[in-house]
Amino acid sequence: MVSIIGAGAWGSALHHAISQKVESVITSRHKRNIKGFVSLDEALKNEYLVIVIAAQSIDEFLAKNHEKIKDKKILVASKGIDNKKLKFLNEIFEDYVPKENIAFISGPSFAKEVMQNKPTALVIASKNLTLAKKFSEFFPEFIKTYIDEDVEGVEVAGAYKNVLAIASGICEGLNLGSNAKAALISRGLVEMARFGENFGAKKDTFLGVAGSGDLFLTANSTMSRNYRVGLSLAKGKILEDILEELGEVAEGVFTSKAIYELSNKFGIYTPIANEVYKIIYEKKDVMKSLKDLMS
Repeated sequence: MVSIIGAGAWGSALHHAISQKVESVITSRHKRNIKGFVSLDEALKNEYLVIVIAAQSIDEFLAKNHEKIKDKKILVASKGIDNKKLKFLNEIFEDYVPKENIAFISGPSFAKEVMQNKPTALVIASKNLTLAKKFSEFFPEFIKTYIDEDVEGVEVAGAYKNVLAIASGICEGLNLGSNAKAALISRGLVEMARFGENFGAKKDTFLGVAGSGDLFLTANSTMSRNYRVGLSLAKGKILEDILEELGEVAEGVFTSKAIYELSNKFGIYTPIANEVYKIIYEKKDVMKSLKDLMS
C-alpha cells in the first residue's frame, strides 16, 4: 500500500498515476483533514510513502513525524532547498531517515498533463538502486522512469530550474525576444551544472531529463507557476500580490534565497540566480538587472 503525503496539484497527479498500477493508494493533506482524504496519521502507517509537501515545510514535518516514518520507504517528490538551514532536501531527510530508505523523483512533468495520461519521463534517484527500482514499478506505462544514483544532481536540478523559470518569465514579460530567452536558458543550464558540481553532482545529470528536460519545460510555459511569477515581476507587480493571486507555492521564490546565500558562502558564480534574488528580495529594478547581466 502506498500513501501520498500532500494533495496539491502534483500530489494529486501522482495519486492519479500510481493508482493505475498499485491497487491501494491513499492520500493525506498535510496538517488538515479534508473530505475524501485520510488523516495524516492513517497515511503514515503504510510502508511506502510519497512526500509531496512544500520544500520549506519538510523540516517541520519530519521533526514532528520522524518516529512514525523512520523505518518507512520514502519517495520525495518535493523540489527546493531549505532556505533557513541552507540544506538540500536529501540532507534534511537524512537527519531523520536512513539514506538507503530514501529516493527522489524529478523531471519535466506538469501535473495537468500527468492527469491526462500524456507521455512523461521522470528520474528516480537514490543511493539504494534497489529501492529506486521498486518505486519505478509503481508507475504506469505512460510514465517512463529512469534510475540514477546521483541524488545531488537530481536535487539541484529540481530546485534550480524553478529560479531560472522566474528569470525566463521576466525575460518574456519584458518582451526581449526568443534570442534572449534561448541565451538565458542555455546559460542558466551551465550555471545550474556549475552550482551542482560544487556539491558533488554529476555533470551528465544536467544534460538529461532531470536537468535540461525539466528546465526547458518549466522555463517556457505559463503552466509553470514560477514562470508566471517572472511574467508578473516584469510587469512591476508586487511579490506579495503575485503570490496571493497565484494561490499556490512557487518554490523558486524561496530557492533563489538559498542559492544566493550558498553561492556567496562557497564562492560559486551564479549571476542569473543572483539577479532573481535581488529582484525578489532587494526590489531591484528588472531592467537594471538585465543591464547588469548583459554587461
